[in-house]
Amino acid sequence: MVDIAALLPVATAAPAYAAPSAFGLEDYQWVSLSMAVLIGIILWKKVPGAIAGGLDKKIAEIKQQLDEAKSLRLEAEKLRDEYATKIAGAEKDAEAMMESARREADTILEKAEADSQAMVARRQRMAQDKIAAAEREAVADVRAKAANAATGASRKLIAERHDGEADRKLADDIIASI
Repeated sequence: MVDIAALLPVATAAPAYAAPSAFGLEDYQWVSLSMAVLIGIILWKKVPGAIAGGLDKKIAEIKQQLDEAKSLRLEAEKLRDEYATKIAGAEKDAEAMMESARREADTILEKAEADSQAMVARRQRMAQDKIAAAEREAVADVRAKAANAATGASRKLIAERHDGEADRKLADDIIASI
């Protein structure tokens, strides 16, 4: 087995080596030089202007979208107000139509009542006329029967009480009156 305590002093000892350098520049100088070259290339290629232009373009698009959204909102509010007005008008129209329908129904009901009363009166008159006609017919029938009965009775009486001589005397009286 390996003794860990024996290995510890070796692992904690700082290595002794020299930092690499090229052309007499230290590593932090190389990093600074590469950053300066990178910044120079970025400025030479006008990257900040391109970034600013892209951002400006994006800002302009966003402003355009906001303006469009505002105009759409205004248009939507106008439509909402217009439809609210139309709804209010429709409600008034509906109320007016209901009132008109009520008046028309009342008028129709009154007319129907008047027509039914007129029909009842007309039928009552017709019934009274029929009753009067039946009464007249019955009276005429009774008179006719009475006349027939009187005629029959007078024939019988004349036949029983009247003889040939009475007939001659009656005929003479009639001729004399003419």
